[in-house]
Amino acid sequence: MKIQGKVKVIGEVQEIGSKGFKKRELVITTDEQYPQDIMVEFIQDKTALLDGVVISQNIAVGINIRGREWINPQGEAKYFNSIQGWKIEIDPRSEIPEAPFEAATDLTVGEPNDLPF
Repeated sequence: MKIQGKVKVIGEVQEIGSKGFKKRELVITTDEQYPQDIMVEFIQDKTALLDGVVISQNIAVGINIRGREWINPQGEAKYFNSIQGWKIEIDPRSEIPEAPFEAATDLTVGEPNDLPF
């Protein structure tokens, strides 16, 4: 399966537990009539796939949907789903955002006024 959209959030690598489990989250806003913000998690060595990705880029993410069962203390079964990414394709037409432009302030501060006119 694949999800396409614009990168909204790129999380930091999280190390969970003492056994070296790593995960990193990405949020993509889909481009459709009713856009959705979808969180995709990358685990272990796949966390490095997000290193070259920047906010506002258009990308496609190859995903797998995972499900698991959890039995709560009352003995009831609860079910959870997660979306795990395993591949990223960056749209080559995607614009990489530039640093915000900062207007210059007074450029004459500290400069001698030695012009002949």
